[in-house]
Amino acid sequence: MEHDAADTAVFRWTVRVYYEDTDAGGIVYYANYLKFFERCRTEWLRSLGIDQRALAEQQRLQFVVAEMSTRYLQPARLDDTLIVDLSIAERARSWLVFRQQAWRGAGLLATAQVKVACVDAARLAAVRLPARLLERLDAPRAAAH
Repeated sequence: MEHDAADTAVFRWTVRVYYEDTDAGGIVYYANYLKFFERCRTEWLRSLGIDQRALAEQQRLQFVVAEMSTRYLQPARLDDTLIVDLSIAERARSWLVFRQQAWRGAGLLATAQVKVACVDAARLAAVRLPARLLERLDAPRAAAH
């Protein structure tokens, strides 16, 4: 898959690899890619004007990972600068499936497909995605992030 910087349907977030992200061999520990992917989704929501804390406090809504599959292709190392991206692969009433990738330059390092469900925080039962998020998803985007 080609890394296309002109694609406005893709959100991008930059992360630097710190010592704490690596294993004894100086390579990013596999589970830390999940953290990078999570942070990218959080920054994407923030870019849409969605405050997760306010969503939880005011509407009692939370997002939870319901399914995830990952693939590791190349290692990232200490001090690398990575671009983590996401796009929406599927959308339903109460969940989104994200396609996420971690890049170092033109090299694809890891991919994930992540199904995130919206749940009622008290019951942990699936509920409709927040109206504000749906409005943002349906609004035309002027530029890529």
